[in-house]
Amino acid sequence: MKKIIRVAALGGAVALALAACGSAPEESGETPTSGGTTAAGVDFTACMVSDEGGFDDASFNESGYAGLERAQEELGIEIKTAESTDPSQYTQNVDSMVQQGCNLIIGVGFALEDAIQEGAEANPDIEFALVDSAFSDEDFAPVEIDNAKPLLFNTQEAAYLAGYLAAGMSTTSAVATFGGQPFPSVTIFMDGFADGVAAYNEESGTSVRLLGWDKDAQNGSMIGNFSDTEAGRTTSEQFIADGADVILPVAGPVGSGALNAAAQSEGTMVIWVDSDGYLQPQNEQYKSLILTSVMKQIATSVFDTISASVDGEFSNEPYVGTLENGGVDIAPFHDFEDAVPTELATKLEELRQQIINGDLVIESPSANAVG
Repeated sequence: MKKIIRVAALGGAVALALAACGSAPEESGETPTSGGTTAAGVDFTACMVSDEGGFDDASFNESGYAGLERAQEELGIEIKTAESTDPSQYTQNVDSMVQQGCNLIIGVGFALEDAIQEGAEANPDIEFALVDSAFSDEDFAPVEIDNAKPLLFNTQEAAYLAGYLAAGMSTTSAVATFGGQPFPSVTIFMDGFADGVAAYNEESGTSVRLLGWDKDAQNGSMIGNFSDTEAGRTTSEQFIADGADVILPVAGPVGSGALNAAAQSEGTMVIWVDSDGYLQPQNEQYKSLILTSVMKQIATSVFDTISASVDGEFSNEPYVGTLENGGVDIAPFHDFEDAVPTELATKLEELRQQIINGDLVIESPSANAVG
C-alpha cells in the first residue's frame, strides 16, 4: 500500500509542493447509516468515512462529524456515514458510500488517502474531500484530482504557541511529545511544538528539554497506530519518569492514555490536539489536567466544503487552515486560566499576531503552502 510506504518516505513533500488557498451514533464496519432530511430538505447526500478512531474519538473524526451534522441541520441535506474500526475497512467503506448514491464523500484522516483517491479516480461524477492529506501518485509526486479536495491545516503555527506555553509552564524543565505514526499531519504538530520550546529557551535563557522529537532529524517517539491507548499511557509514563511535566500526544484518541498517566503524577499537564479536549465528554474526569489544545477547525472546513458542493461551487483547490484565517488555534486555558502567568499569556498573544502578520514564520517540512 502506498500509504504504508509513505510513513517512512514521504515526509511533507506532497504538502509543500501544493500551492494552496482556502477560506477558512453510527454502525461499525462498512454498514452506512442515514441521518435523514429536514422539512426543507434538498436533494443532496453528503457522506463521511471515519478512520479507525471512530466518530467518538474526541478528536478529528468527531470534529468532522460535527461539520457533517451541521450541514444536515442548516442545509437540509441527507447524510450517511461509515465508521471504520480497522484500516482494512477503509476501501470497502468508501465503496459502500459510492453504492449509496452519495453526492460528496469525505474521508476523515490522512490514513484514508489511498481509499479516497482511488474512489475519486474511479468515480469522476462524485465529489470527494479528504481531511489532513493531499493526494500523490505511486512515486509520492503530488497530483491534483478534479473531483477531490484536500482539507489541510498548518498546525505548526498553533503548536508553536503550545510549545512556548509548555516550556513556560514546566516546573521540571522538561516537556514531551509523541505521535501515532509519522504522517506529515502528525509531525507538523511536533515540529511547531519543538520550535516553540526552543524559542522560549532562547528568549528566557532557560534550557527546557524536549523529549520525544528531534525536528532536525525528523525522528522521534511513535507508538505505531492511533488506537492503542495503553501504549499512550506507558509512553507517557516513561516521559514522566524522565522528568517531563507537560505532554503533547499527537495520536487522536490515544491521548486518553496520556491523560491517564498524567492523573497518576501530580503536577503533570497534557496538551490535547485537533479539538478542545477540555470540552470533550470522554475527557470529563481528566479535563482539569488539560493545559490547552492545539485545534484544527475541521468541522468548519467540512461544513464549508459541503455547502459549496450543494451550491454547485465545489472546487478541488485545497483548503489550508492557518492562524490568520482561523483554521487553527490554541484553546482557552480553562482550569489553568489563573495558573498561566499574565506575562506568558501576553507573550503568546504577541507571538500569535506576529505569525498572523507574517513577521514570524513557523517552518516545517510538512507545512502546506498558502497562496
